[in-house]
Amino acid sequence: MDASIIKGADELIYEGNEVGVLVSHGFTGTTQSVRPLVEQYERAGYTVYAPRLEGHGQTPEDMERTSYHDWLASIEKAAKWLQERCDAIFLVGLSMGGTLVLDLAERYEKVKGTVLINAAIDIPAMKHIDQDHRFIEAVGSDIKKQVQELAYERTPVKSVEQLLLLMDRVKGKLSGVRSPVLLFVSDEDHVVPPRNSEVIFQSVFSERKEIVHLENSYHVATLDYDQDLIIERSLEFFEMYAKTK
Repeated sequence: MDASIIKGADELIYEGNEVGVLVSHGFTGTTQSVRPLVEQYERAGYTVYAPRLEGHGQTPEDMERTSYHDWLASIEKAAKWLQERCDAIFLVGLSMGGTLVLDLAERYEKVKGTVLINAAIDIPAMKHIDQDHRFIEAVGSDIKKQVQELAYERTPVKSVEQLLLLMDRVKGKLSGVRSPVLLFVSDEDHVVPPRNSEVIFQSVFSERKEIVHLENSYHVATLDYDQDLIIERSLEFFEMYAKTK
């Protein structure tokens, strides 16, 4: 492992059957936030790749030097790896990870479905941040349960600007998503307004789509009280659509 990467933040890769699952962590976070999902998907026999997004899991200064194009490239690398090995691919994304996988969902023909967990396409509060500072306070660890997310303690203002650009890009492409979509949304989220999931649900052209409300989790629901529900329902989703044409 690269010495510059924080322990527990590196990519997670498991080779299993012919169905692949790409799992993306979120903005300023790491693969630690999605590890419980990755491990359960691997136990179920799937081939799983959870990339470390470029600039993440190192230092806020490293992230500051990256753009949303770099984050998309991290996702593309994982998708191509899965495409070479799998007949079908599912996409799973937490927060900005959901934003990133939505960008892929309309372009990759092997994608059988997309699972979104508090995905972000519009965060009004981020449009009014103080441009006079290089860093603002952290956005990680919005968790109801007493668990700490492995995420940056400071957020680069330049990275917030990149996130805003990414969300605008993806918002305009939602109608191109036609494969099944399963959305998880926390009723109380202090980072991404829950309405984001409603807008995504209404905007994608998927004939098969569902929203599941999480009543006992905040933003990082993958580490919160509803973690088991997310795992159970997403595994059912994979099984349901893996063999559809």
